[in-house]
Amino acid sequence: MCFAVWTLFSILGIEIKDDFALSDTQLGLLMATPVLTGSISRLFLGVLTDRFGGRWVFSLLMLCTAACVYLLTFANSYPMLLVGALGVGLAGGSFIVGVAYTSAWFDKEHQGTALGIFGAGNVGAAVTNFGAPFLLMAMGWQGTALAYATILAITGVLFLILAKDDPLADQRNATSVSFAEQMAPLADIRVWRFSLYYFFVFGAFVALALWLPHFLIEVYGLSLAEAGFVAALYTIPASLFRILGGWMSDRYGARRVMYWTFIVSALCCFLLSYPPTDYIVQGVHGPVSFSFTIPLAGFIVLTMVLGFFMSLGKAAVFKHIPVYYPKNVGIVGGMVGMVGGLGGFFLPLTFGMLNDVIGIWQSCFMLLFVIVAAALIWMHYAILKAERIEARDRCESTDLPELSTPSRFVLTEWHPEDESFWESTGKRIASRNLWISIPCLLLAFSVWMVWSVVVAKLPLVGFDYTPNQLFWLAALPGLSGATFRVFYSFMVPIFGGRRFTAISTLSLMLPAAWIGFAVQNPETPYLVMAILALLCGFGGGNFASSMANISFFYPKREKGKALAMNAGLGNLGVSVMQFLVPLVISLGTFAAFTGDGQSTSTGGELWLQNAGFVWVPFIALATVAAWFGMNDIASAKSSFAEQAVIFKRKHNWLMCVLYTGTFGSFIGFSAAFPLLTNTQFPAVDALKFAFLGPLVGALSRAWSGGLSDRFGGARVTFWTFMVMIVGVVGVMFSLANKDASWGFTGFFAAFMLLFLATGVGNASTFQMIPSIFRHEVARLMPQLSADEQLAHAERESAATIGFTSAIAAYGAFFIPKSFGTSIDMTGGVGAALIGFIVFYTACSALTWFYYSRKGAEIRL
Repeated sequence: MCFAVWTLFSILGIEIKDDFALSDTQLGLLMATPVLTGSISRLFLGVLTDRFGGRWVFSLLMLCTAACVYLLTFANSYPMLLVGALGVGLAGGSFIVGVAYTSAWFDKEHQGTALGIFGAGNVGAAVTNFGAPFLLMAMGWQGTALAYATILAITGVLFLILAKDDPLADQRNATSVSFAEQMAPLADIRVWRFSLYYFFVFGAFVALALWLPHFLIEVYGLSLAEAGFVAALYTIPASLFRILGGWMSDRYGARRVMYWTFIVSALCCFLLSYPPTDYIVQGVHGPVSFSFTIPLAGFIVLTMVLGFFMSLGKAAVFKHIPVYYPKNVGIVGGMVGMVGGLGGFFLPLTFGMLNDVIGIWQSCFMLLFVIVAAALIWMHYAILKAERIEARDRCESTDLPELSTPSRFVLTEWHPEDESFWESTGKRIASRNLWISIPCLLLAFSVWMVWSVVVAKLPLVGFDYTPNQLFWLAALPGLSGATFRVFYSFMVPIFGGRRFTAISTLSLMLPAAWIGFAVQNPETPYLVMAILALLCGFGGGNFASSMANISFFYPKREKGKALAMNAGLGNLGVSVMQFLVPLVISLGTFAAFTGDGQSTSTGGELWLQNAGFVWVPFIALATVAAWFGMNDIASAKSSFAEQAVIFKRKHNWLMCVLYTGTFGSFIGFSAAFPLLTNTQFPAVDALKFAFLGPLVGALSRAWSGGLSDRFGGARVTFWTFMVMIVGVVGVMFSLANKDASWGFTGFFAAFMLLFLATGVGNASTFQMIPSIFRHEVARLMPQLSADEQLAHAERESAATIGFTSAIAAYGAFFIPKSFGTSIDMTGGVGAALIGFIVFYTACSALTWFYYSRKGAEIRL
């Protein structure tokens, strides 16, 4: 029942599209929105099921979802439909509740079969594809939704009455498990590997279940009822044969089943991706012409085969979870299910966008072929490596060590404070890691801040957004980037600096490439653009992990300079982006690769897609360099629990405030400066010189690291805030006289002073952190030896560096949003600027009181 409700928009969407005059992209977003809720909710529902049991969670979930489906019938606009679709998506989270509830009743020899039988509930998608068209024709889309809501509510009540508490209920009630203990398995790389597999076998299943009726109507000219029937032929085997997949995984092993799944799926996707084509061959007696197309019968057979093997793969993935994580089925299964479900969200959305941009219906299967081929190659490499380890150790590997770090990349002995070691070995290795880290971080900043330029050009190419909507797009990458930093702060000691730098750099490929497609179509919904802006936050998150990683490589006497170089030249990515993007979007040189340009309202032409595509090859090169050129430090390994001690340290929170004043200002002003200049001085083309501010800030950070090492970070930080107050006063004075001949010159000079001061302050605050924690650890843990105190101080300072950078990065959201809100409420930016002065005054007082005055708690 839950799966029937979850995929309801695959049928309702056909009539809704006509009623609301939706584009393919809008329809794809509407179909994908329930999948987003169903995916993300799985993680939280898994936690709740582990804690409270499946009987109550499952019942209440069905009742809540039924209420959301009922409320959907009152929608009278596209935004209201999207809100209703978010509620309907809760039905998709039910899967992980059922997995945790069902697995508790069976031993591991039979869990694969049991979960395969339970997973056959996916057939609910086929019930919708087959039965909903008839309800739709008889009752309309509102009547159909009402019928589904009623049946789901009855099912929820019956389950609560008839089901029993699972066998682990007494154990849960007897033992209290902390939230940290529940979340601990997510640090295991195995969980993330299962998640990636499930992205294809489940995410693609959901995506095609949603997309096939629309595809069949448009490509093969079927009626709605016929399209629903054919789609059911795909979804039924993709559901029912999950039972067989569970039995086969118990009998033959999940590894073998995954091989079969990926090989056959790759073959089916390749054939389905071939569009109808006319060929003309120059023969002996003249041109010979022929055509190739997949008839409807062949299409049905291929999709049925694809659905069958996807069902085997879904069962094989979930066979592992209760075996490896018997006490954490909910949280682990929730994460795997969430990532798989996100495939069901992003893929239909991308299908519609590919149709709008490329114009080939089979492009959806082209994308699936790329995904499954990459998964097959990666899995084969992993299994070969596992078999070599099994042969060497004469034992069966319980996990595929495909992401384990080869010994040549691990530094088992690392003593940078030993001067002889540093000069003979350490300095060379540290420098290599630093100079690979810098371009990776530069690219991260470039992708993170790319919206600061793109938003200024969107209205020119036909995007009808209000000024406040544009400020939101400029601010959202800052919001998500800061949030990602909170998690990225702790990743290096858990996963290793080399591995995480490569993976986090590769993640930039998603927003960069997707922006290139999205900006080519002015009909792209604002919500899609907002999602893309949030995804650019991947770049913002990288800073926390990059700085934490580099801090482990250098001795105390050189940390300030090294961190300043990494951060300063990395921050230079903002300036590089603001210089390069305006250049490449004005050139059609790469049109053969990136597509035609867009006509502007002024009669010119822009290739706005180049703002995203230009970074793709550099991201690929940087990822390879990080994977093969960097190192992990064995002594830097620590768990989240060991790092989480910083939350008890007062100076961690004080440094969060100070670094928000310096870096938060740098990144916030970088994001807001181009748009602010456009609003206050409309006659000036801000993009011609906007890059100069971040350039000054980045170079001053790289240059001033040694200054803090020499004169003390606290003293430099104090005077930095004094200068920043002067800079803000200068901006206010210039804006008050902006109609004067010198108004813009004064405004620009004051902002350059602000950027210069933020760069110096960025370096000085980071230089303070290692020194602070060496004092603190020695005071709090006097019983430890000097080496043990140093190791603790290194871990805590690295975690603090990452965490403070996470908190400070919210400046990229709050500063642009402060300007936008101030303009909306007062008609000017004066209120925001006064708030900045008050904050900088508080920061200077904290620096003086705790770190620079005589008798300070820690005098630096």
